[in-house]
Amino acid sequence: MFVIVGLGNPGKQYAGTRHNVGFDVIDYLSEKHNIPVNKVKFKGLIGEGFISNKKVLLVKPQTYMNLSGHSVLEIQNFYKLNPEQLIVIYDDIDVDLGKLRIRSKGSAGTHNGMRSIIYEIQSDQFPRVRIGIGKPQKGDLSNHVLSRFGKEDQEEMAITIGNAASAIETVVTEGVNAAMNKFNG
Repeated sequence: MFVIVGLGNPGKQYAGTRHNVGFDVIDYLSEKHNIPVNKVKFKGLIGEGFISNKKVLLVKPQTYMNLSGHSVLEIQNFYKLNPEQLIVIYDDIDVDLGKLRIRSKGSAGTHNGMRSIIYEIQSDQFPRVRIGIGKPQKGDLSNHVLSRFGKEDQEEMAITIGNAASAIETVVTEGVNAAMNKFNG
């Protein structure tokens, strides 16, 4: 079983923001694989189903970004997961807009949601899909991540969301190394 966690913030005011691209990928997978993400459990919205005959749990933590680890820890404890069974999808300002970076493990970098997960589960040995949202030209970083994509970037990001979903499917069916070879760079 794989637990696929998309990071974001709950609430309509955050829908469509750069910080919520993890939620957007979960929504895409939910629709594509007919896995409704509508059960409230583990401090999140979850949906159970299958991707290519592999059981998956799609998760959108409802704890707000900086406490995402609380939701993930509850899931890990309940299902007795190894970290390798967890896949986290999140926005990254250090990756160019519209690009993907898949890694099998690693630090949280500057991302507070990832810091929370790594702290709570006491491991950084899990696959992650980082989605580039670009760096702000100037101004406040929090304003940038909580802003919506401009019209010129929306089409590119729609493609990127689909590519991130394909990367997740590849991790589930072929492994993280295959996804890295196919989608990085």
